Amino acid sequence: MVDKRSFESLGGADHGWLKAKHHFSFADYYDPARMGWGALRVWNDDEIAPNSGFPPHPHQNMEIITYVRQGAITHQDSMGNKGRTEAGDVQVMSAGTGVRHAEYNLEPETTRIFQIWILPREAGGQPSWGAKPFPKGDRSGRFVTLASGFPGDKDALPIRADARVLGATLKAGESVTHSVGEGRHAYLVPAAGAITVDGEAVNARDGAALSGGRTVTITAVQDAEIVLVDSE
Repeated sequence: MVDKRSFESLGGADHGWLKAKHHFSFADYYDPARMGWGALRVWNDDEIAPNSGFPPHPHQNMEIITYVRQGAITHQDSMGNKGRTEAGDVQVMSAGTGVRHAEYNLEPETTRIFQIWILPREAGGQPSWGAKPFPKGDRSGRFVTLASGFPGDKDALPIRADARVLGATLKAGESVTHSVGEGRHAYLVPAAGAITVDGEAVNARDGAALSGGRTVTITAVQDAEIVLVDSE
């Protein structure tokens, strides 16, 4: 079974400058059936208006991954890090014992991001931040690991969780497979396009929760850009 969460069924909020959809309970949206999926706690689909953004605010004990779908996001934090992450690229922040950060859209167009929060394998630790470009051409027809807590994934951005964040771009008609290990949890969202997961239709910005102990086949119905989290 594929536990599909259609975009229309997601929780959300409209703050004017921010239009947010929540795959899991977040802020004022609470659904006891959608509190997370394994160690994956948050998957927010955010649209941020030009010249606006999130003012400085604190985090701790969370791995926060930002996947930029359109536009760019500019980051600044209490560790002194500054950076601008463009569409297709990824930034990660390990909040550890505590950090304050701000994220702004300083562009003339709307910025669209997925912000993903994963519970760390243990609390504490020195906070850290990093960003990296991931050309979509390198992900053509296959999954590429964008962020990982496993030491063998040397080309990925490091996170402190037993999890991977994967990305793939598929042309219409192309397929990829993904094996979800026993006891693990996978969650995927097409950033663009339409796919099937073991024959079940999943459209752009829908979510699909996959339980462990299975291999799924993902086929593009239209040209598609896919983000997948595989976690404990």
